[in-house]
Amino acid sequence: MPDPSAAAVFTDLAQESRELDSLVGDVPGPDWARGTPAPGWTIAHQIAHLHWTDRAALLSLTDADGFAAMAEAALKAPDTFVDEGAQEGARWAPAELLARWRAGRAALGEALAAASPDTRFPWYGPPMKAASMASARLMETWAHGQDVADALGVHRTPTARLRHVARIGVRARDYAHAVRGLPAPSEEFRLELTAPGGAGEWAYGPADAPQRITGPALDFCLLVTRRAHRADLALTATGPDADRWLDIAQAFAGPPGAGRTPRTSR
Repeated sequence: MPDPSAAAVFTDLAQESRELDSLVGDVPGPDWARGTPAPGWTIAHQIAHLHWTDRAALLSLTDADGFAAMAEAALKAPDTFVDEGAQEGARWAPAELLARWRAGRAALGEALAAASPDTRFPWYGPPMKAASMASARLMETWAHGQDVADALGVHRTPTARLRHVARIGVRARDYAHAVRGLPAPSEEFRLELTAPGGAGEWAYGPADAPQRITGPALDFCLLVTRRAHRADLALTATGPDADRWLDIAQAFAGPPGAGRTPRTSR
């Protein structure tokens, strides 16, 4: 599939954020302390983490020195800085946290739209162009939104915005192997994913590739964000390399974490 335009990515990020906002905006204050599937993380932690990362992205786009200082602090505590950032915001009153998240993501949206489209901005991994940064923010917003939805017992209707999450998951195939010390497959895979609502197919890789993945795009996105266990998803692998990938796939940088436990047995 061709890369979506930068403007479309920025619009989709704003829409994804608004959808999560509509989910938490009316949550009573005490319920912000409700636990989510992420161990030790409440709804407040989830939103605080998104705010923290939006702030980091804004610094990357607008204040290289400020981002460098933030990244240096993270390198001093590589195993804890994510939790510490979430914990800081989770201490705020829910109304304050919500207001800060809204203001921060609005500022980030303006900075993304104003950024030079060909410039690569610093990040905790490889530098990224503004469109790629927006895609990554959308992926994380959707994934942490899933944690919030699960905590609230809410079913979210999947949208075409998942194409950004799926694309990152496909592109991160080799990274998922590297982070586990495994050799990456030498050949491309073919993925044929059913778009949300049955609205067509999202295909990646050579049509004649022997290593193949098929199934719903939603299930693939849940897998690569590690928001569901493979055993609970309708994904089919053809070929040993594709089968192994479904066990280790992840769309985000850093350690894979424990992931979700299966609700069903294989």
